[in-house]
Amino acid sequence: MLATEIAGLTELAASLDRAFVEAIETLAQATGRLIVTGMGKSGHIARKIASTLASTGTPALFVHPAEASHGDLGMIASGDAVIALSNSGDTAELAHVLAYTRRFRIPLVALTRRSESALADAADVALVLPASAEACTLGLAPTTSTTMMLALGDAIAVALLERKGFSTEDFQTLHPGGQLGRQLLRVADIMHEGEAVPLVKRGSSMADTILIITAKSFGCAGVIDEAGRLLGIITDGDLRRHMGSKLLAERVETVMTQTPKTIRPQALAAEALGQMNAQAITSLFVVDDTWHPLGILHIHDCLRAGVA
Repeated sequence: MLATEIAGLTELAASLDRAFVEAIETLAQATGRLIVTGMGKSGHIARKIASTLASTGTPALFVHPAEASHGDLGMIASGDAVIALSNSGDTAELAHVLAYTRRFRIPLVALTRRSESALADAADVALVLPASAEACTLGLAPTTSTTMMLALGDAIAVALLERKGFSTEDFQTLHPGGQLGRQLLRVADIMHEGEAVPLVKRGSSMADTILIITAKSFGCAGVIDEAGRLLGIITDGDLRRHMGSKLLAERVETVMTQTPKTIRPQALAAEALGQMNAQAITSLFVVDDTWHPLGILHIHDCLRAGVA
């Protein structure tokens, strides 16, 4: 069965021609949403295609063709475009949707297996699937045909994604929940900023610095120069290594570790977590290209955000 569906997908890939490009151009020009519709098994595939489009930056929704005949045609507006799925191309329930798109000049892209059908004839662009054998042993149940429709819908979504320059940042914005959202969190999304950042100036006493470390609760303090650039870091480990009766009178630059480990604000939080684990540290200062501190990130911030 799988081999039959794989063969169908291979035929589909080989059959794509100028019509696919025209379909993308037509859909990309829509100023509203993409309306995806279909009946039965095609309807289930249409729902998934609409979901994929919406999650990759192309506003889309599924409209049930039977419900459309009873008022849901109002969901289709000027500026929208319609993608209609039908294996036969002559699904009766699609008739009112087709008529509506023709009456109000709403662009229509068809996904069907029959070029000589009501759907293909009505469409502005018809994407005709190859006549591959269904994987069903009876040759009746939609199997290979629905797989090809699903793959073609994915191809449309990805082509539109690439056309509009949809980025990982955009993807994270639309997927704030779940594992995908957590994987795409940026350091800037979860770092501590402003007064929360433990910083002391070069020349400060260790007595004052220990107070800052204690108050800010990160177990460290960054040392900055007169221009605000990060010079070094003082950690609990540095305090232990310099422990003695004169420690409180020392200046920070004599105790600090120079060239501290840092990270960019636009780095993935997962990268920051990996860096902290690899170097056995618990905090990273977040700096810009000129080494000015923008924030600080603690390993617990990553864990609380679900980054693993």
